[in-house]
Amino acid sequence: MADERERIALMRIVTMSREYGSGGGEVAARLAARLDWTLIDHEIVAQVARRLGVPEDEAEQYDERGEGLLMRLLAGMRSYEPTIPVPPPMAISDEQRYRDALRQTVEAACDEGHVVIVGRGAQVLLRDRRDVLHVRLVAPLEARIVYVMRREGLERGPAQARIQMKDRDRMRYMQAAHRVTPTDALLYDLTINTAVLDLEAAVELIALALGRKAQRLAAPVGELGPAVGMPPYPGQPADLRPPESASETESTPR
Repeated sequence: MADERERIALMRIVTMSREYGSGGGEVAARLAARLDWTLIDHEIVAQVARRLGVPEDEAEQYDERGEGLLMRLLAGMRSYEPTIPVPPPMAISDEQRYRDALRQTVEAACDEGHVVIVGRGAQVLLRDRRDVLHVRLVAPLEARIVYVMRREGLERGPAQARIQMKDRDRMRYMQAAHRVTPTDALLYDLTINTAVLDLEAAVELIALALGRKAQRLAAPVGELGPAVGMPPYPGQPADLRPPESASETESTPR
């Protein structure tokens, strides 16, 4: 157990992507408590707002939303008389200012280390770091509807509508900000379906993956991947066929 804790301590961050209602936020909180790491979820909005010089409640309106909402936010703030400086009318560079502020906040958290970050495209911002574990939680729509109904006290119709709205917002945000879709499996080290596995089991799997990835931190790139340590097949695989020649391809009837 002590060795496991020492290995996990070599890792800096867990990024947690989630389908709304899959329990990702709760798993992140439980994982942070288990590891005694810092959980960064909605409070990241306050940190980005401070970097931008806008009120936190206004920053909340464009958190994890699609491109263009920040423009409307700042344009609408021109009629206010705030006690803090308000950026000038929106331009393309202001969209970049928001992204830069978010990136700086996430990178600062990574420098601090031992942090669980929920959402905010952190799986993309930190994808080149070996000392970060990227996790995504998913679940079938029906299971997510039940989760939201119980957790938020909603009827079925409003619960489903909220899930669809949240998923749509996050999809648009990731496409606008990072030109990726959050469903891309290659963005993650581990994807967990909570349809059957309970949330505590998800925490156990993530902790296990943290330790295993930590063991590979010092390995050269050439010693990573599924081929490592695997000998050739003892015989030719039954489905191995020689490539078709160009002439054969051309003569094949269609």
